[in-house]
Amino acid sequence: MRHYLVLLLIPIMFLLSACTDNEEEISDIENPEKVAVAFFEALYNEKNAKKAASVCSPRLARIVNHYKSPNAIARHLFNMSYDKVDIKPDDSGVKVREQFKDAAVITVYFDGTYQNGRFKNVKRLSLIQIDDHWVIDKILKDPF
Repeated sequence: MRHYLVLLLIPIMFLLSACTDNEEEISDIENPEKVAVAFFEALYNEKNAKKAASVCSPRLARIVNHYKSPNAIARHLFNMSYDKVDIKPDDSGVKVREQFKDAAVITVYFDGTYQNGRFKNVKRLSLIQIDDHWVIDKILKDPF
């Protein structure tokens, strides 16, 4: 009986391992706007806290990892909760980034739903460049 159980469990394990998402890091880190959007996409739409922490500075990553769940990070660090959200960067910050090549301040716009209500929000992030890769260094105060 055990042999049949083992023979049944092995194919099931292979099928389940094929369904998991192995992408635990954000790979497009050459552009600060894309890093900021990918951070929030990982946090709000993919619900993956480790992936979001992969583009943070060591200090901010330690804070993000402290909360463990994406819902706790969203609630405590950003005071925003969404079921589904559309995330867009502000396009007017390009001139600032060109002026200061190793630092950027990115404004991100949110338009999403939470418990059947529609909510819009704005957040600002400070990004720095470390070894030709952009990482989120600070969460700035709300602009409004």
